[in-house]
Amino acid sequence: MSFFGKLKQRLTKSSSRIEDGLDAIVEEGGEVEAAESTQPAQVEAPQALASLPAQNNTSEAPETAPEAETAKPGFFGRLMGRSEAGAEPREVTRRVLDDDMLEQLEELLIASDMGVETATRVTANIAEGRFGKKLSTHEIKGLLSAEVARIMENVAKPLPIYAKKPQVVLVVGVNGSGKTTTIGKLASQFRAAGKSVVIAAGDTFRAAAVEQLQVWGERAGVPVLTAPEGSDPASLAFDAMARAEADGADLLLIDTAGRLQNRSDLMEELAKIVRVIRKKDETAPHNTLLVLDATTGQNALNQVATFGELADVSGLIMTKLDGTAKGGVLVALADRFGLPIHAIGVGEQIDDLQAFDPEDFAKALTGHDA
Repeated sequence: MSFFGKLKQRLTKSSSRIEDGLDAIVEEGGEVEAAESTQPAQVEAPQALASLPAQNNTSEAPETAPEAETAKPGFFGRLMGRSEAGAEPREVTRRVLDDDMLEQLEELLIASDMGVETATRVTANIAEGRFGKKLSTHEIKGLLSAEVARIMENVAKPLPIYAKKPQVVLVVGVNGSGKTTTIGKLASQFRAAGKSVVIAAGDTFRAAAVEQLQVWGERAGVPVLTAPEGSDPASLAFDAMARAEADGADLLLIDTAGRLQNRSDLMEELAKIVRVIRKKDETAPHNTLLVLDATTGQNALNQVATFGELADVSGLIMTKLDGTAKGGVLVALADRFGLPIHAIGVGEQIDDLQAFDPEDFAKALTGHDA
């Protein structure tokens, strides 16, 4: 099944939660009246992003990356099965936007894992200049979609490619977040784009992770460096940097063992890997990607805070977005941390990792038809 097909099946849960909730909120205190003949004014949304891998402007004079295929506009909308035209029926229910309605809307967003602070800010922005006016569900969806897209616009960025060789990409995250699979997909996509890649299987405590990376390496024609089970992962990372430099590789992707952010010993081991890497290159790692499991909800915020302190996280990849009914956590992450969201994943296949599109995600999350 295609990437869009999987999201069409799964992400509907998030949309339905918000969509059904908005319908109930408006109908509770609203009145049925004739719809206006004109459509509500549309808020201009950001342009769709190119797929991974892509080029980003940096101070390190980045080289030109291969031209990436541009995502089709409105792909989230299509995968959600939404129609292109969002015309309202001849009769609609409208409700006055008052304190009670705002409180209900805020509670709905919190239930969708958007978080208290973000939900409060979003509802306040929606109310600005509209308090006391009558709004339909369709209009509320449009306003909410535009507000979500505005928050997400600044964080939807591709993984930058620098002229520095090798560019060291450290991948971190908790147990079961999907790090190993994500590394395999990234390696295959960059290799297909003409980049030379080396993988370091730094999860030396889990044989299955090493085997999984070796399978991906064989598929993509990418060397995978390993060490005996239980070996020091920091030492492997150091040796991998020397190998990548000798091979003239463009990218070195370093896997790390899954660890819980409340285990100080495991987190110190991650800090050691960073220290050792910097003995070889004081500017490394050039990217530190935190892979997050979307099903963990608000706990993802704690993970970003903790990993950010130890490993200076530079960007996020959100996996398992197909398995949650609370996609609002991405909005909370963007609003609180402002870290780039490089990609989202929904499965095990290579094309199940795609660039993040803020406008289409916002429409899918809110159930808004343009």
